[in-house]
Amino acid sequence: MAKNTANEYRNLVLYSVYVRNHSEAGTFEAVRQDLERIKALGTDMIWLMPIHPIGQTARKGTLGSPYAISDYRTVNPEYGTLEDFRRLVDAIHRLGMKCIIDVVYNHTSPDSWLVKNHPEWFYRRTDGSFGNRVGDWTDIVDLDYSHPELWDDQIETLKYWAAIVDGFRCDVAPLVPLAFWLRARAEVEAVRPGCFWLSESVEPGFVAAARAEGISALSDAEIFQAFDAAYDYDSFPYFKDYLEGRIPLSRYVECLNQQETIYPENYVKLRFLENHDQLRASFILPDEAALWNWTSFLYFQKGMTLLYGGQERSCRHLPSLFDKDPVNWLDGPDRSAQLRRLSALKKHPLLADGAYHVQALPGEFLLAVYRRQRRQLVGIFSMKGASGSVTVDVPDGQYENLAEGGTIEVKFGKVCCQGKPLIFETP
Repeated sequence: MAKNTANEYRNLVLYSVYVRNHSEAGTFEAVRQDLERIKALGTDMIWLMPIHPIGQTARKGTLGSPYAISDYRTVNPEYGTLEDFRRLVDAIHRLGMKCIIDVVYNHTSPDSWLVKNHPEWFYRRTDGSFGNRVGDWTDIVDLDYSHPELWDDQIETLKYWAAIVDGFRCDVAPLVPLAFWLRARAEVEAVRPGCFWLSESVEPGFVAAARAEGISALSDAEIFQAFDAAYDYDSFPYFKDYLEGRIPLSRYVECLNQQETIYPENYVKLRFLENHDQLRASFILPDEAALWNWTSFLYFQKGMTLLYGGQERSCRHLPSLFDKDPVNWLDGPDRSAQLRRLSALKKHPLLADGAYHVQALPGEFLLAVYRRQRRQLVGIFSMKGASGSVTVDVPDGQYENLAEGGTIEVKFGKVCCQGKPLIFETP
């Protein structure tokens, strides 16, 4: 784990914006005009998906993937100018939020500035042609980090943007050498002290498959040496398997509890129900009660909370990465008020430094507890939205429900759950 990673990152809400599809206009300025609403959700940090120009060669869809970047040191003219981008970041800062941008350092578009000016820095197939090593990413070509000059150039790019933004979300970071990330972190710190580093770490199956092909791929344990936070892709497959009926809830819980022992004490996981690569939460959880319990558990989980733009309006449609496909802001019920309440709960100090344990109970309930000395923060979540009684190890009495307001009664060590999340603190 990065030695100076603060536990308080676990108290933060990160909001992901895909500029192209966040609005009809698809510009930096349109995002700027929406900042006060985003801030009101309880957002602490905004992650802008790639802001750079997109290659023309081998484009997917009509406009291409933002992850097929043609020039790391300029902005996509479809979004606006560099001045527009700076104006957006300044506005984010004025509202008390931080801004991070995507870093896509495993690959570029086939017609990128680097391909044209430094073709020697790229991976070659056995026939000498450019290509990529993994995935169906036909619109990109892989970089080859065996060249020290590439390291120098990439780090200079990071320093350039670090003078403007507060950190980086690093795409498929496990495919880039750990030594590069360690050096980059150290050098960027001189430009942006406290720079925040988020790794898109990958599923264990991805790591295993890559290594089987002789491709270096970093585990989460390795990633945490250089990054402040990592994706929750080690448990996410179990979440999906549970929803699809392939495993019991207890198996998913085992994976969550294991994280408490296999990672450093100050580990930070990025917790999410959806992101730009995954189906919308409202799509995979069509039952309203189940969706709200999972959303509440998302905020209660130990780690940083991710919202993907549109999640607050219960959007079911996942916007295309490759085409103009704006978020429908009238798609479903507006959860903004509920998310504001949960974001306030997210600031509870026990969520930053409490000992955390999750338990699967009969009736498809999750019981999650933070402990620090005698204090406890207890969360009860009905993962199918069903009613039932839950046994808890807390004194009998009445407690405030921090999830939705009202009173929770504990009697003879039991709580009556009516299908809604219950969160309360014991003295």
